[in-house]
Amino acid sequence: MVSQEQRRRQLAREKFLRQQQRRTQARRKARMRNSVIASVLGVVVIGSVALYTTGVLKNDDDKKSNASAEATPSAAPTSKAPDPCAKPAAGSVKKLSWKKEPAMTIDTSAKYAMKLSTTCGDIGIALKTAAAPHTVNSFAFLAGKGFFDHTKCHRLTAEGIFVLQCGDPQGTGMGGPGYTIPDENLKDASLKGNKYPAGTVAMANTGQKHTGGSQFFLVYKDSPLPPSYTPFGTVDAAGMKVLDKIAKAGTQPADATTGNTAPNATVVINKATVTKS
Repeated sequence: MVSQEQRRRQLAREKFLRQQQRRTQARRKARMRNSVIASVLGVVVIGSVALYTTGVLKNDDDKKSNASAEATPSAAPTSKAPDPCAKPAAGSVKKLSWKKEPAMTIDTSAKYAMKLSTTCGDIGIALKTAAAPHTVNSFAFLAGKGFFDHTKCHRLTAEGIFVLQCGDPQGTGMGGPGYTIPDENLKDASLKGNKYPAGTVAMANTGQKHTGGSQFFLVYKDSPLPPSYTPFGTVDAAGMKVLDKIAKAGTQPADATTGNTAPNATVVINKATVTKS
């Protein structure tokens, strides 16, 4: 016959197992959203219960996967450096979502540039319009709607690959515009030897084809990656100095829920604009 004490212990064990199962399921869901580059760069052990990949580019919340996180090994915790960036401009993130990719409105034969006015300085980006028209058109549309304004760049990686991830209105790596865009320009001449060179701006995705949304990453140092992430722009010299400043400030320890290693610097896009030249 089972004693009351044995029954109490059994119930406690069952409760613990249920908690572990829920945590495992939550982490598995995060992995599904955040996995992008994990197959190349590995996974992170979270506690003793589950493994899940951490993302560099992330996707939409509970809807269809949008621009999603690339998985990278979490950067080793660094000492807290002084914040080299200014306070964010007044304002708040707009909660915007669309059901489908915007209609093509850009001139695909023209040159376009994107400017990210951030708390750490201006980052100028020459866009590859002809090679990645859907991507450039989407960014022109989103920037015109103020989608990126006041959003945080929520992830900085300092091991394995070297990128700053931005473009998520939620600031968690799980947000997007509600629609996805096709992969483009994966045979760009700059992508040699499975390497994205410093200065590259590329789309995040879920690890599946054609799942880009609004999240993107800026490469501040040559990074080994397979050609699976649409390269759609190149950072100018002044912008590279801004990225270097952000990188030198280091990263925070990985978030226990999302796996993100946020930059120590307060990197907020005050305003994003796309202009035709």
